[in-house]
Amino acid sequence: MECSSQLFGAYLKCPTKCWLWSRGETGEGNAYAEWVKGQNESYRAEGVRRLQDTVPEGELAVAPATENLKAGKWRLAVGVPAKVKNLESWLHAVEQMPTAGTRAHFVPIRFAITNKPTRVDKLMLTFDAQILAQTLGCEVEVGRIIYGKDCSSQRVKTASLAGEVQELIEKIDKLVSKESLPELVLNRHCAECEFQARCRQKAIEADDLSLFSGMKPEERDRHRRKGIFTVNQLSYTFRPRRRPKKSKPAAQPHYFALQALAIRENTVYVNGSPQLPHADASVFLDIEGLSSSGPYYLLGALILRNG
Repeated sequence: MECSSQLFGAYLKCPTKCWLWSRGETGEGNAYAEWVKGQNESYRAEGVRRLQDTVPEGELAVAPATENLKAGKWRLAVGVPAKVKNLESWLHAVEQMPTAGTRAHFVPIRFAITNKPTRVDKLMLTFDAQILAQTLGCEVEVGRIIYGKDCSSQRVKTASLAGEVQELIEKIDKLVSKESLPELVLNRHCAECEFQARCRQKAIEADDLSLFSGMKPEERDRHRRKGIFTVNQLSYTFRPRRRPKKSKPAAQPHYFALQALAIRENTVYVNGSPQLPHADASVFLDIEGLSSSGPYYLLGALILRNG
C-alpha cells in the first residue's frame, strides 16, 4: 500500500481517519471541515502566487516531471509531484539554492495558514523532504514553512525529524494492512473531520470514554488497564474525598467519575461546599485566543456596581 502525504497527514491527526481514507471511504460532510479545507487551499494558492512573483519566468518550473527535476535550470518549482517506492507526495514548492560547490541545495517549502507552525506541519514537511531526497538522490536536511497572515518563514531541520517520520510510515503501513477498523478515539481533530458524525455516533453507542473531551489519553489508558471502558462503568468508581484539615484551600479538581455519575443519574452534583464571594462590585473578565495563534487577541472586563 502506498503511503501518500494525504494518508500521512491524516494519521497524524487520527489513525481512524487514515484507515478509512485508505479504504476509499468518504464522510457524510462537515460544513466546518469544508471551510477549513477551503481556507488552507486558498492560503496555499496565494502563497504559491507570491513566491512565483519573486523569480523571473525563466527560473520558474510548474509541476515539473520528477525524472528531470535535478537537471532542470530552475530556481523555484511549484506543485511538484514526487513518488518513490511506496511513498508519494505533492510538494507545495521546492527552492533550488546554488552553493559554492558543483551540487545544488534543494529546500522543500510548505504553507501553513496558522499563525504558528505546529508539529504536524513540521512532520509533513519532513515527509516531503524524505521523498524529495530519494527522488533526487541527495540529502535534503532543511525545509521551510511559510505561515500566518504575515507570510512569515521558519527554517526547519528536517534531518532531526527523519527518524520519527520513518517510524510513523512503518506504523501507517501496519495500520492500513489490517482489515479491522482501529480503536475509535474521539479527539480535537473531530471538529474539522468529514467523519465526525459517523465516529461520534459509534462512540455514543459504545459509551466510550473518549466522549469526555477533556480526559487526557494517559488517564483514559489508565482506566482501561483497570477494565473500565465506558462512561457508565466509570460512574461507579466515584468516591467522595475528604480534604485534610491542615491542607491549604485550593480549587476543587475535576472528577470525570463524578461527571459520569451525574450523567448516569441525570442529576447535578456540587463538589464540596462552594463559598460564593459577596462584594459591592463584581468584575467579569474575559480573555480570548486561539491555540494556533500564540498570544491572546482580545481581553475584556465588565464591572457591575450597585446593580
